Amino acid sequence: MIAKNARTALILAAFTTFSTLPMGASAAFAQASTPREAVINVSGEGQAAIVPDMAILSFSVVKQADTAAAALDANSKALAEVLKALKADKIDDKDLQTSNFSIQPLYKQVEPKDGVYVAPEIIGYQVSNGLTVRVRDLAKLGGIMDTSVKLGINQGGDISFTNDKPDATVEEARKAAVANAVEKAKTLAAAAGVKLGRIIEINENMPRPMAQPMVRAAMMKEMDAGVPIAAGENTYTVTVNLTFALEQ
Repeated sequence: MIAKNARTALILAAFTTFSTLPMGASAAFAQASTPREAVINVSGEGQAAIVPDMAILSFSVVKQADTAAAALDANSKALAEVLKALKADKIDDKDLQTSNFSIQPLYKQVEPKDGVYVAPEIIGYQVSNGLTVRVRDLAKLGGIMDTSVKLGINQGGDISFTNDKPDATVEEARKAAVANAVEKAKTLAAAAGVKLGRIIEINENMPRPMAQPMVRAAMMKEMDAGVPIAAGENTYTVTVNLTFALEQ
């Protein structure tokens, strides 16, 4: 009788201990006792290319003179001529933006005298004014660059080709990425002797488009006489990560 009562007391003590655990601890205990769902994680990549329909030019007017005022005046006149020519080529104001304006003194290094340091002398000033231009009619690009240099652009000349509305191309790359990930998952599941279940999670990562060195001869022929330009293609890459449940 005593042994039976002791066993009953132990059972009651264990039940009481579990029931008095904090709510979080009880949930953790229940979760630990539940088998974790088998899953498979795969990544897929998709690409789609499109001919660019817009170019972004970045260049500067740099002028030097004995005084800062004279350098600024020469710079302003040259840049005004460039802007006038760009507007004559029907470049909208919204596609013109000045940036990186600076005035810097020009120094002359002086040799030390009898081993004594001599501070550099200011011999003039340099004014630099940057300009960013969005060219939406690529047929004018070569002529615009040629004219700009003749009117005063004397530094920079960086060109990047992009697309005004690449949404449809990105969508195509996105679909290809998902299809690639699904094929990978099917291959892995078949090799492991399991069956794919539902998709649990999807994540997407789309880096910036990369321009491939592919020249379009037709586009080259359409450009005005001037600086030869090869626009190539812009390739948009989308990467997705998929998590599938597995069925035994």
